[in-house]
Amino acid sequence: MKKIQMVDLQSQYKKIKGEVDNAVLNVMDDATFINGPKVKSFQKKLEEYLNIKHVIPCANGTDALQIAMMGLNLMPGDEVITTNFTFAATVEVIALLRLTPVLVDVELETFNIDCDKLEKVINNRTKAIVPVHLFGQPANMEKIMSIAKKHKLFVIEDNAQAIGASYKFKSGLTMKTGTIGDIGATSFFPSKNLGCFGDGGALFTNNDDLAHKIRGIVNHGMYKRYHHDVVGVNSRLDSVQAAVLDAKLPHLNSYNKSRQNAAKKYTESLQGLDEIITPKFANGCLEICDNCHCHVFHQYTIRILNNKRDDLAKHLSDLQIPHGIYYPIPLHKQSAYFSKNYKDDDFPNTILLCDQVISLPMHSELEDDQINFICEKIKSFLK
Repeated sequence: MKKIQMVDLQSQYKKIKGEVDNAVLNVMDDATFINGPKVKSFQKKLEEYLNIKHVIPCANGTDALQIAMMGLNLMPGDEVITTNFTFAATVEVIALLRLTPVLVDVELETFNIDCDKLEKVINNRTKAIVPVHLFGQPANMEKIMSIAKKHKLFVIEDNAQAIGASYKFKSGLTMKTGTIGDIGATSFFPSKNLGCFGDGGALFTNNDDLAHKIRGIVNHGMYKRYHHDVVGVNSRLDSVQAAVLDAKLPHLNSYNKSRQNAAKKYTESLQGLDEIITPKFANGCLEICDNCHCHVFHQYTIRILNNKRDDLAKHLSDLQIPHGIYYPIPLHKQSAYFSKNYKDDDFPNTILLCDQVISLPMHSELEDDQINFICEKIKSFLK
């Protein structure tokens, strides 16, 4: 059995080494390191893949979220609603822009924002909602878009963990996550389902005017050299990273399918254990689908009951089985985002999940014997 890794980027690279190496070497030969042909090529191909009018590459996923809010003219004091159970970058950019983050509890089954609780915190200062498609599971975009339309709010999708995932509306319409709201933001961090070999990110929108503004923001506010028409930042996807992404994009569906297959094997093996709750599927799916990408499993995250999560984590560490706890502390308990307006009683599900969740190795190169070994060690611990 191969050594088990949380993310096996080496094996993934070896399978497409020739494609990646040639793409990167072409950038070196051309010496077009900023805004070169590979950036434009990747941008166009991603637009086609997502069926979106505009992809604007940028330096990383956190920048993408910040630039999205800048592009929507959100002003200090405006309230932005998002989930309490996510990586800090989602709320970090809200605070950086002197906007007011409003945190909402999540659903226990999907880990995504609870839409019923979302609507209760909307007031006349609310300007935007930032749903997070956590761990690759699409949030309830049908309800979120309905709420946003009712209250005239912007929707910024945090799609950093769900590139390639699809959301199916009740009408039968299916759209890629990140393309449903006013704007989507994603990350190409190496461990993502579509990852480069450094930092990278992008924004998605069908709004021509918004796309134009964002293209200026990512480049110091310039549309013409040395003419600064809007306040901008320096956030560009470099050509080397674009070359890697350009080579990997044609493989994204197969990568996601491999993750789904691994998730299915985990779930089948861990079924019937009273102290484990395996991932549940939203979006009208009762199981992993063969004909869609409802959930693309950036992480495979289970819940461990009866206060055994930390003991299991130690057990796995002792066996050199990698794992992650995403996330151990609710955002409302983080010093940087403390507010006297938050009460623990507002976030029972988030608090419970922070005590129960553990993520198992998940990547496109997982092998059956590795999954079987991990599951057997978990089952033996819980017996």
